[in-house]
Amino acid sequence: MDSKIKESIKMQLENLYYFKTELDTEGILFSFSGPLSQKLLLEMGDTLRNKLTLEKATPSLTLKVFSMLVEQTQNIIHYSAEKRTPFHSKEAVSEGIIVVGYENGRYYVLCGNRIYNERVNRITNQLTKLQKMDKDELKDYYKEQRRKGPYADSQGAGLGFIEMARRSATPIEFNFQKVDDRFSFFSLKTSV
Repeated sequence: MDSKIKESIKMQLENLYYFKTELDTEGILFSFSGPLSQKLLLEMGDTLRNKLTLEKATPSLTLKVFSMLVEQTQNIIHYSAEKRTPFHSKEAVSEGIIVVGYENGRYYVLCGNRIYNERVNRITNQLTKLQKMDKDELKDYYKEQRRKGPYADSQGAGLGFIEMARRSATPIEFNFQKVDDRFSFFSLKTSV
């Protein structure tokens, strides 16, 4: 084996330890980056429930964290602009990242995926509006949006964001990082 390859492998192995140490330091309990599917979501949910049981989280808190994980993963599955088709399948799967951690006495769920740049303004407007609402306003807004039905390019009238805002203990946090002329990376964080 080439000495450069050996050195690269050694560096990867050493970096993995530092990566794991950093995750632990940051309070990250669970993370996944890659192609997401409904089947994988079920497996991630089981893994997260087991991890939270080990952390001695109450059943109701575990359910809240799990609900956020499901909602955010569904968001990636339905709306990620980054799709890949596995060699053994005809159906494309969405790419993204999902993280569950603990900080300041709360669990949080953080997700990210690429979106098309033309969606940034609409999502920013939606989430900024939700950030300003209290729980009662969010409840009323949810009912109103359910009656209206889905947007042209939505699968649920933006109900996922509203539901996350309703369940989150703190206002939704979000960010966009421009990747290139076509894509931005969208990040979203909720706390329970």
